[in-house]
Amino acid sequence: MSGSLWLTPPGSSAGTPASGIPGAPAGTPAPTTAPGAPAGTSASTARVDTLPYVPRPARQRPGWAAADPVDELTARLEDLIAQAVHPDEIAAVLESDGMTDDHIRLTYGREDSFALAEDLYARVERRHPEPPVPPAEPWHTGLGACLLRGLVFALPGLAYVLGAPLLDGPPAAFGLPAGTVPLLAGAVTGWAWNQALAHRAYAWLGLGDRAAAARTLLTGGPLGALLGALVAVEAARPDQWGAVAFAAGQSLYLAAATALLVLGREKGLFGALLPLAAGAAATLWTAPPGALRVALLLLSLIAATGLAVRALTAEGALRAGAAAGERGRATTGERTGRSRPGYRTGRPAAPRFAASLPYGLFGLGTGLLVLYAALGDVLAHGPAAAVAAPAAVALTLSMGPAEWLLYRFRAETLAGLRAATGPAAFRRVAGGTLVLCLACYLTVLLVLAAVCTALITGAPEPGGPWLVTLLTTGAVLWTALLLQSFGAVLAAAVVCALAAGAQTVALATGAGDPRAVGALVAGAAALTLVALCAALLGRVTAHRR
Repeated sequence: MSGSLWLTPPGSSAGTPASGIPGAPAGTPAPTTAPGAPAGTSASTARVDTLPYVPRPARQRPGWAAADPVDELTARLEDLIAQAVHPDEIAAVLESDGMTDDHIRLTYGREDSFALAEDLYARVERRHPEPPVPPAEPWHTGLGACLLRGLVFALPGLAYVLGAPLLDGPPAAFGLPAGTVPLLAGAVTGWAWNQALAHRAYAWLGLGDRAAAARTLLTGGPLGALLGALVAVEAARPDQWGAVAFAAGQSLYLAAATALLVLGREKGLFGALLPLAAGAAATLWTAPPGALRVALLLLSLIAATGLAVRALTAEGALRAGAAAGERGRATTGERTGRSRPGYRTGRPAAPRFAASLPYGLFGLGTGLLVLYAALGDVLAHGPAAAVAAPAAVALTLSMGPAEWLLYRFRAETLAGLRAATGPAAFRRVAGGTLVLCLACYLTVLLVLAAVCTALITGAPEPGGPWLVTLLTTGAVLWTALLLQSFGAVLAAAVVCALAAGAQTVALATGAGDPRAVGALVAGAAALTLVALCAALLGRVTAHRR
């Protein structure tokens, strides 16, 4: 037997490789005999090979050799193999691909599909896919934008504070303050008209035609303002020209505000109302002269009207450019043959006028309900009673949080729709979300009413029938808006119109205490709308839009 190998050749330094061959990899044994020397010749007497070590590349498959079929299969199924968590998944794929055990033994040299799957699984590194990103919430909206809209809805009410000198005179019918009848007549007319007008403009926006929406607002806005002014003139007495002028300005403002809100110009409208708000705030410490009051009213009105005209004109200019582009595309289509029948080059069909009528009825019914909630004490006790201004202001301001809660209801029910395991589970989710959102809205309304009562001098104390009427009217407004947002506007409009009609008939005939009748009618309407919401929105099909 030969002795043990020298790990370090005699006379070499510590840094010399253990093989004694310069450049050789570590662990290469040193030659003990020279090549060709007889066996048993010692290393000290034999000639040592001093040729340098030449590294050789790894053996590669010759070009004439066939490719390894397992390598080819690995390359073809690499993505699937990388995502597998167990070789059995790969085996299932192989078997579903029609590979039999005989085919696998002949082609790949493995015993069966499971052996081949284990080989493939070991050849590829795991690359499991990332979990899918949850879809963006389609019904997300910021609370700030909704609060701004609610503030824009409420600030015009300060015009009644500045315009009070224009409304001097004897009490009106039913004990209402002087000049109230023409103002209310013009306001209700404007609410009904502009609700229908806004729906038609939004319908055009939904079709992607902003110019048609602007044209609708530019045509319908002045008509609505004229109609509101004519109704105010018809409802006024001969000595109430100040109230008629105020009502005409009110109708013009409603038309301008509708255009700005539909086109998304809330910030501009808020800026236009700042002079009005500043003047109303000044009345808390001083009594501005009549000329200054009128000037501030006109300044806000002119600013809102100017912004509306500017926005509508800008949309019209965009339409002109788009029309030129459409004409160019039509000419190109004629040259390329794309103008053949069946190729759509025209504008979409116009929305039906009849589709906007329920929205006008909705505006009429809800407007009357809000007025009755604010004037219930006056209608019951005559001029000596105070107008429940906090009720009207709170209901108007609450429209901002109400809009945000409508979005939250949509978002929560959509999340519940994804997580629900059946129709019954989804109905429970939708019902619970409905109760929660409605409770949140009524809480906000109650807080706003308390704040407005504390800030407005001479306001009636919240309590009793007044508070019940306020909360039930708020429930009617929010549930009706919820139904409207799901396309069930006709049902909401009919319920609101019937409730407003019942209160009007009771007031005209003197049947019962107006406050008690208002609370009873609003409560019945609220229960009806809540039941409609629960029945309609508890169905999965209602949330597919």
